[in-house]
Amino acid sequence: MVKEYGDTWVYEGIVGGLPGIALSNTHAVAIQFALFQVGIVIFAWFYDLWSAALAGTAAVIIAAVGSVAMHRLGVKNRAADAPTTYYRLLFGSSIEVVLSVLAFIALITHLFVFDVQSSGEPLFATLFGAEPPVVVVYLVLLVCWDLCYRIGTSWWAAVVSLWRALTIASEPSIANKFIRIDMENVAFATSQVILLPFLREQPVLFVAVSGHIVAVAVVSAASIWLTRTTTEPVLATAGD
Repeated sequence: MVKEYGDTWVYEGIVGGLPGIALSNTHAVAIQFALFQVGIVIFAWFYDLWSAALAGTAAVIIAAVGSVAMHRLGVKNRAADAPTTYYRLLFGSSIEVVLSVLAFIALITHLFVFDVQSSGEPLFATLFGAEPPVVVVYLVLLVCWDLCYRIGTSWWAAVVSLWRALTIASEPSIANKFIRIDMENVAFATSQVILLPFLREQPVLFVAVSGHIVAVAVVSAASIWLTRTTTEPVLATAGD
C-alpha cells in the first residue's frame, strides 16, 4: 500500500514531509539517536551530571528503538490487506498523539507537583541537583516527550489490533501478518523494561511503565488468540 495522508503515524508524516529532505528510516533514527546522545554526553560533561547520563542513555535507546518499531509497524500494517476502516482508525484518527499528550502531561504533573510534594528528594533533584540547568531540563523533557509518544503509539496499536481481531475476519495468510505485527509490538513494549531499574525509588512511575508493558502484552495476546481462533467476525464485519 502506498503511503497517503492519513495512512501514516504522525512521526512518519513529519519525517517524510520535510521539504527538500529525503531521509530513510535508518538515517532518521541515526540522526535522532546521535543528536540526543551527543546532547546528553555534552551536558553531563559540562555540568558534571554523569549520574544522570546512564538514565538518559537508556531513555534515548528506547526512543530510538521506538522509532524503528513505529516504522516497522507502519510498513507491515500498510502491507496487510485490511478494510479502510482499520487504517482510518489506526493512522487517520491520530489518537496515538492524544494518548501521548495525556501521558506527557501526567509525567510533568508527577515530576513537578506530586513528586515535589511527596516525602523524600524529588527525582529531578536526585538526577540534576537542586537547580537543574535550563538546557538540561529542555533536553530531558524533549526525550520524555519522545518516549511518551512511542509508548502512546504502542498502546494504541495494541487497542486497534484487538478491535480488528474482534470485528474483521482475515484470511489465514493475512491473519499471520497481523499476528507478527502484534508480536513486534509486544517486543517493543518489553524493551522498555530497561527503564525500570532507574525507577525503583519512584513507585508511581515504576507501576506506570511496568503496567503499560503488561497491558500491551495482555491486549496483544488477546488479539493474537482471537486472530488465530476466529474465522468469522465476533461482533460485525467492518466494511470499507
